[in-house]
Amino acid sequence: MNHPSPPELNAAPPTAAQSSDASSSSGVWRPMVGPAASRDLCTDCGISRSSDDKRCGRACQFIKPDYPDLETRVHGRARDPQRPDELHFGPHRRMLRAALKPARADAQWTGITTRIAERLLETGAVDAVLTMAPDPDDRWRPVPVLVTRAEGMAQCRGMRMGYAPLLALLEPARAQGYRRLAVIGIPCQVYALRALEAELGFDKLYVIGTPCSDNTTTERFHEFLELLARETDVAADDITYLEFRADYHVELRYRDGTRRAIPFLMLPLSQLPNDFFPLTCRTCVDYTNVLADITVGYMGGEGEQWLLVRNERGEELLALLGDEVVTRAPGSAGKRQGPVKGFLANVERAAGGLPLRRMPQWLRPVVGWLMPRVGPRGLEFARARVEMKAVETVIHLRREMPQRLKSMVPAHIWKQVEPYALKPVPTELPAGQDTRASREDDAG
Repeated sequence: MNHPSPPELNAAPPTAAQSSDASSSSGVWRPMVGPAASRDLCTDCGISRSSDDKRCGRACQFIKPDYPDLETRVHGRARDPQRPDELHFGPHRRMLRAALKPARADAQWTGITTRIAERLLETGAVDAVLTMAPDPDDRWRPVPVLVTRAEGMAQCRGMRMGYAPLLALLEPARAQGYRRLAVIGIPCQVYALRALEAELGFDKLYVIGTPCSDNTTTERFHEFLELLARETDVAADDITYLEFRADYHVELRYRDGTRRAIPFLMLPLSQLPNDFFPLTCRTCVDYTNVLADITVGYMGGEGEQWLLVRNERGEELLALLGDEVVTRAPGSAGKRQGPVKGFLANVERAAGGLPLRRMPQWLRPVVGWLMPRVGPRGLEFARARVEMKAVETVIHLRREMPQRLKSMVPAHIWKQVEPYALKPVPTELPAGQDTRASREDDAG
């Protein structure tokens, strides 16, 4: 599946003599990048736009991912299913609920991600931060930028939706002499970054990861905003902020400063076309961004942010915030099995071309009121979402690209879907694993 390329960015790479002038006003540099190579199952992480687009073959998580090897390289060990929550969330030292006090204006949640990046620049720990900023002509469209001054990070706050070739800026960064780099990225970008890290030539690399469940093109996201605007009787252009929250609501903010929370069940999701989310996002196995040094999300945060500190460098990043961040242990409540089974049934129907089972309109407000009170919450909510993504991966690959199952689905995904009667057949496992799987089944 190929995605439309985002428009070219608005500044040519400066020469070494021009580099200081190019970023002197705000410290935000938007280099131009070349066109994307045509790829199957591509989210345009940027590697195909680099000087050696053939590196996609060994860097892409949608070809033949090797999470145990990269987890060991990055964290010193692979995930251990015997440790609490590592089967679902990957290697980590600790998990926290967290919030900046005070929250930063215009930030998504409280602004932890951008504040960590600011602190890296303030302390001189990095030469630049590679991240996303809004397109000057469309605040929802992400474009990759290199930020060299802490005050420039304010331009990068907030949520955007769409594909952007973040990693295409690795070579311009290196060409400008930036040897110490921080990267803020989503899982498919971070996987490729880690796969190529040893050959990139940076002296130090900090990776701040954000979870990603489903992405789509910016154009498609505008279609969703139009539907949402009609449902809520506002103009789509007046929506300035959108965030899916852990209390089963979506928070909207408007140009006039007002806010509104809408239950998930009241969203016009059933009106979206079947291909609204591409196959890449429907078969992604890394919601929690396991190869980042620190993951900053919300699913397990119960209304605050959710941090997974994964290694020593992640501890270093969190320590930069000092007393600016308030943390506590995450909670967990409810049971995920029922919602995951319901999700499984709907995905099977959708993958088979059948309409989704729609809840009666009169019942939606009732269930919307109940779910934040009795549904899975905190870490159980996050576990539910991870299992839903795993279920979705298996079902859609079986339906649309069955030959990819043995190369794209890691062993830990099969463990996550096992409670829902989804087990691999021998042809769905890498060579050499089918015999072991059969023996385990026989022994059970």
